[in-house]
Amino acid sequence: MSNFYDIAVRGIDGAPDLLGALRGRVALAVNVASRCGLTPQYTALEQLQRELAAERFTVIGFPCNQFGAQEPGTEADIATFCSTTYGVSFPLSAKLEVNGANRHPVYRYLTAVDTGIPGEISWNFEKFLVGRDGRVLKRYPPETKPQDSGVLEDIAAAL
Repeated sequence: MSNFYDIAVRGIDGAPDLLGALRGRVALAVNVASRCGLTPQYTALEQLQRELAAERFTVIGFPCNQFGAQEPGTEADIATFCSTTYGVSFPLSAKLEVNGANRHPVYRYLTAVDTGIPGEISWNFEKFLVGRDGRVLKRYPPETKPQDSGVLEDIAAAL
């Protein structure tokens, strides 16, 4: 695999290649959960998606149940929650693991020494900024809000 967009990730709707269709976009990859204290970040993530989609930017949500079992539902439950509660229009993957022996290849890439920014994912809503070329540009801790001035400046620089 040469970059982020080459990694096979199943979409929440079962589509086999979520990332391939997003190739050439700047992306903010976020591991998400529906029952977390940080779940309200969905509002700001969706706002970014709507404001910057025309500039070939996308948020990508990666549902994960590894932190406090805060994403316990099925893919259908997650999709319904995101759509009805937050109006989410950005792409979501099928549920996956971000740490441990079953870490999904996309998170192996994001956290690899040679391709990403190393280190375990600490909690829900950790964010990675990925350039159009599929290279990892920045990593933000879960508490960093999507509308934080540093995040917005980094996104603007990548666009």
